[in-house]
Amino acid sequence: MEHVLAKPRVETGANDNLLLEVSGLRKGYGKKQALNEVTFSLRAGTSFGFLGPNGAGKSTTMKILTGIVKADGGQVKLFGRDITNNTGAVAEYIGYVPQEITLYEKMSAYDNLEFFGQAYGVRGNELKLRIREVLEKTGLGDRAKDEIKTFSGGMKRRINIAAALLHRPKLLILDEPTVGIDPQSRNHIFEMIRELNNEGVTIIYSTHYMEEVEVLCDEIAIMDQGSIKASGPLGELLERYGRQAIYMEAAGMKEPPRDPDVIKTTKEGSGWIMETANVGEVMQRLLLAASQQRYDVKQLEVVRPSLEQVFLTVTGTALRD
Repeated sequence: MEHVLAKPRVETGANDNLLLEVSGLRKGYGKKQALNEVTFSLRAGTSFGFLGPNGAGKSTTMKILTGIVKADGGQVKLFGRDITNNTGAVAEYIGYVPQEITLYEKMSAYDNLEFFGQAYGVRGNELKLRIREVLEKTGLGDRAKDEIKTFSGGMKRRINIAAALLHRPKLLILDEPTVGIDPQSRNHIFEMIRELNNEGVTIIYSTHYMEEVEVLCDEIAIMDQGSIKASGPLGELLERYGRQAIYMEAAGMKEPPRDPDVIKTTKEGSGWIMETANVGEVMQRLLLAASQQRYDVKQLEVVRPSLEQVFLTVTGTALRD
């Protein structure tokens, strides 16, 4: 059962599928330009990943979306409504999980959730129901009465996420939610995000771990030095920016046969990776050359382009902490 707030609800209009539109966001801190013309849009029900190193501008973008930080320029629209300088008007639709743990250490998990629930405007029996609901989602129902100071870092992050879910937001924004946590909590957070997304919650997920956006996100924005360098579905980014390659391994072969269509050859384990835009023909010629030299081919396969390669192509550098 949804709670009713005093302020009027946002009319979503006819185009419900486009939930968020961000255009030309700019933000500077002194002489440092933290954001430079950040533009992207987000369809309802999408799991959208921001991938980039620390200092890329991911957190600043998220804080602008939630109203914590004011942009120097640009526009943010939610359900077609301009919220650039008035995120309070749509606070009921947004749940935010900051990178820093924001809990009261000497209070129990339940009391923390009660406090945050009331801040979101949820009260009474409805709040009790919501607290039980989010504790079940986070797998911490049996620790409800324990003080937060007794929790591991991963458990604290799960309670942080629980607090952001108490008002059942349509958009959940998570800023580096798995930094420094144990594998069990990490897996639980992954499962929770997938479940929420399947239930229709739109996700914005920030991380500098490539494998996380690969397994959690439908669309990805690669961010570096305050700008979005590339964005789109993972498959499209791999096709657009990732080079196709072949892996070849053969007994007795000290180096792979030369081929005019091979752009780059790299030693990999017991074999070689050869980048090429002409995979089929190159593979045929490699097999023929190996047969003529009487090499015993152990492995010859197409290598899927990697997100790491895409990041290197669009930013000119490897992903760094």
